[in-house]
Amino acid sequence: MEEYWDIYDKDRNRTGKLHRRGLPLSKGEYHLVVHIWVKNSSGEFFITKRSQNKTPFPGKWECTGGSALAGEDSASAALRETREETGIDHTKASRRCVFSYRKEDWLGDVWLFQTDFPISSVRLQAEETVDCMWANRRQILDWIKSGDFCPYDYIEHLLSII
Repeated sequence: MEEYWDIYDKDRNRTGKLHRRGLPLSKGEYHLVVHIWVKNSSGEFFITKRSQNKTPFPGKWECTGGSALAGEDSASAALRETREETGIDHTKASRRCVFSYRKEDWLGDVWLFQTDFPISSVRLQAEETVDCMWANRRQILDWIKSGDFCPYDYIEHLLSII
């Protein structure tokens, strides 16, 4: 099934145009990406391990995330991505967008969901992820240094504010 995204300008305004995933965006066009960090009451973060077949960063640990589909706002995309990738419905979780940023061809929103759930309730998407766990800040920072975690350029800032 083809996936379509809304196209935004650099100021986060929807342009009214759609973009088909997999094709290059034109200069000055952006799509919306969400990263969802789920934190439990013990201060640990829920992370997943990417499939070896998933590019980029095969086999690396990561937070849940993905691109917003056409018609979705950031909050709806964050809830859908967590449901699709983990089977967990976070509609009742405390959540907020902690910051936004702009890259070459996408606009990123970083979300913090605060909730507790057992790992046994997670249903991984086989083509996307192969493992999951609760990890503390030190583990995540160590894995970033060792190259075992996706290289989010905002991670140290994020972990210092949440």
